[in-house]
Amino acid sequence: MSRKPLIATAVLVSITTIVGCNRAADSDADAAATSETAETSPLATALDNLRSANERFNDVNVALAEGYIADPTGMCVTADMVGEPVANGAMGLHYFRPDLLGIKEAPGRVSGTGMYMDFTKPAILMYEPQADGSLKLAGIENLVWTAAWEEAGNTAPPSYMGQDYFQMTDDPATEVDEAHGFESHYDLHIWLYRENPDGVFNQFNPAVSCEHGQHAPMPAPGTP
Repeated sequence: MSRKPLIATAVLVSITTIVGCNRAADSDADAAATSETAETSPLATALDNLRSANERFNDVNVALAEGYIADPTGMCVTADMVGEPVANGAMGLHYFRPDLLGIKEAPGRVSGTGMYMDFTKPAILMYEPQADGSLKLAGIENLVWTAAWEEAGNTAPPSYMGQDYFQMTDDPATEVDEAHGFESHYDLHIWLYRENPDGVFNQFNPAVSCEHGQHAPMPAPGTP
């Protein structure tokens, strides 16, 4: 048997192997490029920037020094408080800037005129109480009052990076307070410091607990 067919076959096998390797390498490169693109998406970049901009608030004393105050009710908000399933988790303790929310001093539900939406210095910080009494920053939040928003001529909810704010309005016909003591408002949470299995913008976080927080009773609407 001639050696030429054997040589030709060997060459063909080598070429096929090289092409296969190149295709595998190209596939790996495409996958890496896709992964890199996902990691550097506009949303991912924005969240990274927000994380860096607000990480100083991991120290609650810094927040206090910059004008944030603790929710006077001392309430650590859980999903079941507003009629959601317990499995949805919690928001935690809220520290907020009254000036950014445009809080109005009046008896009854907390209300205001603010439409502040700058997440680089949010109006609200969410902390998870720890067993040792300390607080751990879990996320940030902005809140827009429904009445002020609609009076400004808006018909669609406010949004951030394509995500609409959620609206919270109490239903007097139910036993729970769907707006946890606030007048009707839109809010958006961003869970920058505690991963949320239900999504970075979800209202509640199953990974956040109020086990070590005090659930102070909410004042009934119409009371100081």
